[in-house]
Amino acid sequence: MRQKRFSSFVLWGGLIFLYLPMLILVIYSFNASKLVTVWGGWSVKWYGELFRDEQILNAVWTSLKIAFYSSSMAVILGTLAAFVMTRFHRSRGRFALSTMITAPLVMPEVIIGLSLLLLFVQMGELFGWPAERGMTTVWIAHSTFCAAYVAVVVSSRLREMDFSIEEAAMDLGATPLKVFFVVTIPIISPSLIAGWLLSFSLSLDDLVIASFVSGPGSTTLPMVVFSSVRLGVSPKINALATLIILAVAMAAFIAWYFARRADQKSRAALDAQG
Repeated sequence: MRQKRFSSFVLWGGLIFLYLPMLILVIYSFNASKLVTVWGGWSVKWYGELFRDEQILNAVWTSLKIAFYSSSMAVILGTLAAFVMTRFHRSRGRFALSTMITAPLVMPEVIIGLSLLLLFVQMGELFGWPAERGMTTVWIAHSTFCAAYVAVVVSSRLREMDFSIEEAAMDLGATPLKVFFVVTIPIISPSLIAGWLLSFSLSLDDLVIASFVSGPGSTTLPMVVFSSVRLGVSPKINALATLIILAVAMAAFIAWYFARRADQKSRAALDAQG
């Protein structure tokens, strides 16, 4: 009984610690005062100011585009890297590849951003591309950075996969390429979705790397928020954060709903077979 009470106390304490600051932020997004720390009554005017701020809206659109393209490319690169790490056990370069893939996970973002900046500068001087830093360089940097996370997620799923399924498909005449797309990809699809969502969140949230490799016209949302916070927190930032929390909550609820429906259908199918 005491253990159950202690577990409940730890659970509710952790939830309060995590979500109480978000609740306070949501409440203060409806603050009528220009001062963030002074309550001036209920108002929604800062949401109107937010939607009239072209700089923030452009930054949001830029961040969403970069996050979408980066996460998509990261899934492709990370899946290929994970496939090599888990299937080619006799390859001499397997250990070196695994080390290089996982290095961005533990390396400070300042070092990654600076090294990519120097790479882009040298490429511009030697090959003439990229001529300037912009969305393309941010996309390449985020894809490289997020691919390491996708590789870890997908490789863990591939290690748990039953290889005999692929062998059975090849025994029936399927080519290795067809087996990969028809058998392997559907089985590891949950890990691909998880890697894509993780990469999307990392790209959308990144500030350090984007600050090094971005240029004119490629200012991301974290860069705009950070620059505005240095001059003083604006209530528009509270309104923006509230909308982001709402979007994430809706996405999580939709994902939970579809996962619950799929689980119910699978249980119903098993009951019907039984």
